Amino acid sequence: MITTVINPARNEWAALCRRNTPDDADIEEAVGRIIDDVASRGDEALRDMALRYDGVKLADIALRADEIAAAADRVSDEVKQAIAVAADNIRRFHIAQQPRAVDLEVMPGVRCLQRPVAIERVGLYIPGGQAPLFSTVLMLGIPASIAGCRHKVLCTPRTSVSDIAPEIIYAANVCGIDRICCAGGAQAIAAMAFGTDSVPAVDKIFGPGNRYVTKAKQLLSRRVAIDMPAGPSEVMVMADHTSVAEFVAADMLSQAEHGPDSQAILVCDSESTARRAAEAIERLRPRLSRSGSIDRSLSHSRAIVLPDRSDMVDFANTYAAEHLIISMERPWEIADAITSAGSVFVGNYSPESAGDYASGTNHTLPTTGWARSMSGVNMDSFYRKITYQQLTPEGLASLAPSITAMARAERLDAHALAVEIRTHKQLLYGHENEAYNSMKNVCLCKPLIIQ
Repeated sequence: MITTVINPARNEWAALCRRNTPDDADIEEAVGRIIDDVASRGDEALRDMALRYDGVKLADIALRADEIAAAADRVSDEVKQAIAVAADNIRRFHIAQQPRAVDLEVMPGVRCLQRPVAIERVGLYIPGGQAPLFSTVLMLGIPASIAGCRHKVLCTPRTSVSDIAPEIIYAANVCGIDRICCAGGAQAIAAMAFGTDSVPAVDKIFGPGNRYVTKAKQLLSRRVAIDMPAGPSEVMVMADHTSVAEFVAADMLSQAEHGPDSQAILVCDSESTARRAAEAIERLRPRLSRSGSIDRSLSHSRAIVLPDRSDMVDFANTYAAEHLIISMERPWEIADAITSAGSVFVGNYSPESAGDYASGTNHTLPTTGWARSMSGVNMDSFYRKITYQQLTPEGLASLAPSITAMARAERLDAHALAVEIRTHKQLLYGHENEAYNSMKNVCLCKPLIIQ
């Protein structure tokens, strides 16, 4: 049974919002060694670690074209059709998010622009193991393709227990992934950061993973951009008397099955709602296969009873859940008051599973409270934005007093000089000059004379 806390005082909220993230000093040390090894030995290190950690001897690290083609034949028509539906919805929603260029004359003669430019090389990490997340391939590969990222590399582990899931390979092909590499864990992140003979170096790394993968992304963020410092997956369900206990329980269980570190939080307005949800969890749990992960996750999950709706909203914003489900009367009133969440699911018929797979929103989301300051993966994640400015002589003359006053106040005289030398012609040539008047835009082709 999950722990229930009745109407906690606000000074207790911080403790109740704490995640199950144990000290990872040993993990940081181990990951540091992995990174150094990959940086110095490249493919050789990847092969050694595949044998040591995954029990597999790799001949080729990158999949061959015939292996990719063969994988498609092993995917059922039912799953191919499901992937097609999900891919279409994801593509539609992300196309609608594409950033627009900005081109504005902020004052006469002063033109400012901003243009989105796709990140050239992106690396996508897809965990393997018991839950091969081919849905994440779609969530990362489709927006990368829409943005126009020229090179897309995918890393996922091949182990002695399970080969790369054919669904992962098929989904990668649907997304136009350039290269699929058999590398997992922190070593895969290091390979994409530094580059090896088989794994191209990238400019930004995306994708979820275990604590070793997350730590590698954090340590390597000094060298390569990352999507976010994601931790264990989490869900918060907000429920009142209008909620359906079995729906609430199923949503909490669906998150708990991700892994033993995952967390499911129920915030409700009465003890009866909390009790009904807990009883439904106990009824549904025996049906599920991943009981070990579920039991350990539920051991640090909890139900919080807060009778006041505004307190429920404040607690939800304090927790800043990766996934927030609102199963309450007038749910959009609550949703409109939410300021910190990765993705919000509104109403009794909006399960978190829809966003995980096929509704169209992205499921790569901030965890561990990062939703207070970060967004989930979206189209902006695959662009960087470059600004431009162009000033006419008249525009610079109008703006010059402001620029030079600010530069002098900051004691940056050369900044002021760079303006004055363009706007006061005598500073440049020592006298009025016909060539200057004819070219308008100054060309520093004569000796500089400062009087």
